[in-house]
Amino acid sequence: MRFDIVTIFPNIFNGFLSESLLSKAQAKKLLTIKTHYLRDWTTDRHQTVDGKPCGGGPGLVFKVEPIYKAVTDIQKKSKAKKSKVVLFSPRGQKFTNELAKKYSKLDQIIFICGRYEGVDERVAEHLADEVISTGDYVLNGGEVAAMVVIEAVSRHIPGFMHKEESVSKDDHASYTKPEIFSPKKGVNWKVPKVLLSGDHKKISQWRKNHT
Repeated sequence: MRFDIVTIFPNIFNGFLSESLLSKAQAKKLLTIKTHYLRDWTTDRHQTVDGKPCGGGPGLVFKVEPIYKAVTDIQKKSKAKKSKVVLFSPRGQKFTNELAKKYSKLDQIIFICGRYEGVDERVAEHLADEVISTGDYVLNGGEVAAMVVIEAVSRHIPGFMHKEESVSKDDHASYTKPEIFSPKKGVNWKVPKVLLSGDHKKISQWRKNHT
């Protein structure tokens, strides 16, 4: 699986990609993750990637030309048979675990990370295969959204998780020792008795009720 990230802030990803399971997956060659500096596809002295919005208004909008050049260059160099170009936008399709499973079957995803007031709509209309939103909120750019999608998709790649059952694990309430925690005198926070009972049928039902 290969992730290609088009961004004007590639260094944002340094810590994220060099820690924990993502780092191990790259070392095992389960994943290839590469950032691409959008300004490398500009032609002017100032490496301009943005312009004033047509029709007026505040802020700046990412230009279509450098994004088009970046994505097409990445595609030309790719050997992926199953690939998608994904643009992030608050107006996009909601990202879900089902979509993460679908994406995990691909060979490559190219992420376009916008900034400022947005991205020229022609990128969504003609270049991106899908426009995705990670939630009902607005981020400063697409970089954090790309991290969310990379992590959610990677979990479904065979060998990424230490235990395969962890991939589809229900998000139920969980406890560990000590059985009783007393943060102050007279206050006791207890683990539910059923979880200490050894009755796996009852424990399973309790977890279903606490998802």
